[in-house]
Amino acid sequence: MPDEKKASDSEQYRRATRLTFLFLIVYLAVQHFYSVQPQSLSYTAFKEQVATGLIKKISIKNETITGEFSSSTAGTSDQSSIFKVILPPIDDPGFMPLLEEHQVEIEAEPTEMSVVLQLLIGIVPWLLLLAFFVYSSRMMQKKMGGGAGGTGGVFGFSRSKARRHGQETIHIGFDDVAGLDHAKQDLREIVDFLKNPDKYRSIGAKMPRGMLLMGAPGTGKTLLAKAAAGEAGVPFFSISGSEFIEMFVGVGASRVRDMFEQARKEAPAIIFIDEIDSVGRVRGTGMGGGNDEQEQTLNQILAEMDGFEADEAVLVLAATNRPDVLDPALLRPGRFDRKLVLELPEMAARQTILEVHTRKVPLSDERCLKDIAARTVGMSGADLENLVNEAALRAARDNREQVSPDDFEYARDRVVLGSEREEVLGEGEKQRVAYHEAGHGITAFRMQHSDPLRKISIIPRGRALGVTEQMPEEDRHNFTQEYLEERISILLGGRLAEQLIYGDVSTGAADDLKQATLLARKMVAQWGMSEALGSVSFPQSEEHPFLGRDIAQPRNFSEDTLKLIDREVLVLVRKCEAAAAALLQENLADLKRLATALLERETLLEPDIVSLLASPQTRAES
Repeated sequence: MPDEKKASDSEQYRRATRLTFLFLIVYLAVQHFYSVQPQSLSYTAFKEQVATGLIKKISIKNETITGEFSSSTAGTSDQSSIFKVILPPIDDPGFMPLLEEHQVEIEAEPTEMSVVLQLLIGIVPWLLLLAFFVYSSRMMQKKMGGGAGGTGGVFGFSRSKARRHGQETIHIGFDDVAGLDHAKQDLREIVDFLKNPDKYRSIGAKMPRGMLLMGAPGTGKTLLAKAAAGEAGVPFFSISGSEFIEMFVGVGASRVRDMFEQARKEAPAIIFIDEIDSVGRVRGTGMGGGNDEQEQTLNQILAEMDGFEADEAVLVLAATNRPDVLDPALLRPGRFDRKLVLELPEMAARQTILEVHTRKVPLSDERCLKDIAARTVGMSGADLENLVNEAALRAARDNREQVSPDDFEYARDRVVLGSEREEVLGEGEKQRVAYHEAGHGITAFRMQHSDPLRKISIIPRGRALGVTEQMPEEDRHNFTQEYLEERISILLGGRLAEQLIYGDVSTGAADDLKQATLLARKMVAQWGMSEALGSVSFPQSEEHPFLGRDIAQPRNFSEDTLKLIDREVLVLVRKCEAAAAALLQENLADLKRLATALLERETLLEPDIVSLLASPQTRAES
């Protein structure tokens, strides 16, 4: 019915338009044929008529003279008595004396613009201004996506930019999120509350107003929030913290108000704010006495979360990898009541994640996923997804219909170590690199507490000329002093091997020395592994729990303590260096044999390394 009514109204409008145009055409035609048309005279004929006394009065307007003959002798009976004359462009000095001589009355009309021209001059500037605003509004609406309510543009500048996702656009649930079992358990409780609020309200329970998802990049914070909305079947408003901030003060706060208003109208609903640290940083650190845009936006978020009624089913999920910079008022109970830490996946979780991402990828051997999971320690869910994609890309480039374990091995090396560089090394430099990597390999293989040696390669990758890769048999969370000291020895093994073979060292050990020194300093100053300092911590920097890098801290100890720390670091490094040097001297034959194999084959895998470095008795038995 509404469509039929709309079609009927459109037909009536077209009919009325046609009738209006027809009336105007008929009116103009009648005016043209029945109006009195003046007779056109030449300038010469006009002067002759003046001279004969037949013209007594004329009217001059612009370059046109109009008038009426004073007698019917001016023309035949079928001619009009009204005439029109166009003045020539050249001035006639005798024209005015002629008119005065025959006493012709002259009436001069002022030069005026036509009505149409006046309308154009008065209206066109306003039309141009209106067109500019309409164009700007449409361009802004396209750029902003129309906002959540579809009203973007100039008049929607302060509207929320949160993207609304309904049940028809969210096709994932908790089954599509591998691992993160503890986080999914907490969110299942929230989902159940959104579906059955009366069950909880009957015993006085209130739904948490906010949940903060904390974790390293790629651990699945955004995916988990979408899965919660998909499980609950409620509207999902998604926005990044940086989208609140504009250069105009007050716009961010207005967008916050609009977003929460839309969520309340569609409650139960979920609001997801990604990278909340961009707007939720500690207040009082900005310019302008704390009245800048970021702080006003944060204040509005705090006010909106405080304004939730007890029976409002609106949940705020926020994600960050920098919880250390968030304002304490944002983290208190009543705003973000729960804080979920999303750690990097363990081995079993990594295998499950790989199984999820390979659902649509044909595998030649599905059993290889367990081995890949064991060899991807420290990778996040996003890293594993990228690894599967790289393996599939390689199989497609080789025109194969299935992804093989070799493809995953290639993809893992590409993600972890970088792409192979097309760099040709000279024989001398290549041999030095081989002894350097063989030094790492011998110390790693012979040390008692070190991780298993998986691969040694002298193919340049990324920024390295060669690589020696170790992989723990299981995920490690705690490290002993013996393990760490052996780790320093392994890092110094490459440089010591060069020194043992060539009698000097090269710049190739720069990164090894850096890592060994940083590790020794943490052991001495932060982990209490120095007898001279004892069980005291003197941190100069602290490793961020999620970003994997050190954050500088102000020093709160004396210069004497700093000197003692430096001395103990040097003692520890020299101790590890002496242990590695003695080990390499004892296994000099193995060092040369391993370097020679690397020069011949460039890459050695774990079985090759074991067969080369096993004891003579073991080799004979095998």
